[in-house]
Amino acid sequence: MRITVHGTGYVGLVTGACIAQAGNHVICVDIDEAKVAALNAGEIPIYEPGLAEIVRRNHAAGRLNFTTGVAEGVRHGELQFIAVGTPKNEDGSADLRHVLTVAESIGQYMTDYKVIVDKSTVPVGTADRVHEAIAGVLAKRKATVGFDVVSNPEFLKEGAAVADFMKPDRIIVGTDSERAAELLRQLYEPFSRSHDKLIVMDVRSAELTKYAANVMLATKISLMNELANIAERYGADIEQVRIGIGSDPRIGYSFIYPGCGYGGSCFPKDVHALIRSAEEIGYEAELVRAVDSVNNRQKHTLFQKISAHFGGKLKGRTLALWGLAFKPNTDDMREAPSRVLMEALWAAGARVRAYDPQSMAETGRLYGTRPDLTLCESAGEALKGADALVIVTEWQEFRSPDFEQIRAALTAPVIFDGRNLYDPKLLAKQGFAHYAIGRGKSLPV
Repeated sequence: MRITVHGTGYVGLVTGACIAQAGNHVICVDIDEAKVAALNAGEIPIYEPGLAEIVRRNHAAGRLNFTTGVAEGVRHGELQFIAVGTPKNEDGSADLRHVLTVAESIGQYMTDYKVIVDKSTVPVGTADRVHEAIAGVLAKRKATVGFDVVSNPEFLKEGAAVADFMKPDRIIVGTDSERAAELLRQLYEPFSRSHDKLIVMDVRSAELTKYAANVMLATKISLMNELANIAERYGADIEQVRIGIGSDPRIGYSFIYPGCGYGGSCFPKDVHALIRSAEEIGYEAELVRAVDSVNNRQKHTLFQKISAHFGGKLKGRTLALWGLAFKPNTDDMREAPSRVLMEALWAAGARVRAYDPQSMAETGRLYGTRPDLTLCESAGEALKGADALVIVTEWQEFRSPDFEQIRAALTAPVIFDGRNLYDPKLLAKQGFAHYAIGRGKSLPV
C-alpha cells in the first residue's frame, strides 16, 4: 500500500517506520528541512529502542522516504495519516492548529479519493473539524473529490513503541465508512495475524477511547501515590499493600507502582485536555482534576523529604541524581519529575550532579551551562562528593548498585529512593538513611 504520514515526531516516525517494515511504501512529510535531511541521512532525532534500525533498513530498501513536499505526500498515499503535535494551550486544551493546517493542505492538493487518518491524540469532535477544513478548501477549489476522515488513535508506550506497534493489544478504528474501514483492515492485517485485533466503532467513541485509556492509567498512578502517602503516615509498607491488591485480578499489577509522579508527553497533556473538554460541554470532571492535582503534589515529594532531612538548610549542599527522563528507555524529559526536583533544589541553593543513560543531551538543551548543574558521564561519577543520592527514574542499571561504592563516594550514606527500587531493611543493615515512597513511618499519625 502507498501511505503518507504527516509529521515525523514520536508518533509519526514510529508509525511510518513500522508500516514500511510490513512492506508498504511510505512517505513521511515534515516542514522542518533540517530534520528531513537528517532523517534521509539516517540520523534519528529521538531515542526509542529498535527505531533507528527499522528506519535505516526501510529507507535503504526504498520503502521509507522523508520530504518537505506536501503536494508530493498528498499525491503519494491513498491513506493520509495526520501525526503532528497537539501541544497544550494555556487553558489546558489541545492546540489543533497543526492538525487543521495539515487537513487544509490535503484538501489543497488532493485529486482523488483519500482516507484521512487522525493518528494524533485529539479531542472528541476533531474528525468533524478536519472534515470541515478539507471540505472548505475543496469548495474554494470548486473540486468534487471523495474522502473519509477516520480516527485511529495510537497506543504507544515510550520505550516500547516499536514493539507496541508491531504487536498491538488492539487497533481502534473510528469510522462509519465501510470503504475506509476495509482499507485500514488491509493495512493492519500484518499486525494482527494471530487474531483480529481491529475494533471498529463510531468516530467520537474512538476519539474518546484514547483519552479514556490514558486518564484511566494516570488515575491508577495517582491513586497509588495517594495510598503510599497514607501508608507512610501509618507506618505501613506500600510495597506489601501493592502485592496484596495486585493479586486481585480486577485490579492487577500494572500501573500500581508508587513513585515521584508521572510525566511525559501523554498523561499530563491528555488529563488536562479531558478536563478542558469536559468544561466545554458543561461537565465538571472532578475525579480527573483530582488525578492531576495529586500528581502535581507528588512531584514535590522528593524535595520535601530532602529538605526535611537536612533541616531545611540546602544552600551549598550537593545532590546526586540518578535518572532524568520521565521514564526508562526514553530521552523524553517533558513534564519529568526530575525537572521539578532540580528546579526546587536550585531555588534552595543546592547543586546537582546528574546522570541519565539517554537524557544528558536533552538536559543540556533545556538548562544550558550553569554552575549548579554538573552532567556526569556515569552513575558513579555523579556520586563523587555528593551529600546524598536521589533516585528519580527507574533505569535497569540503577536497580542493583554497589552500595559500598555508593557509601564511599557520598559524604554521608543517604539515599532518597523516588521509585522504591531498594529494600529498606537491607539498606538499614548497611547503615544507610533510606527515604522511599510509602515504605514506612516517617511522619507522625
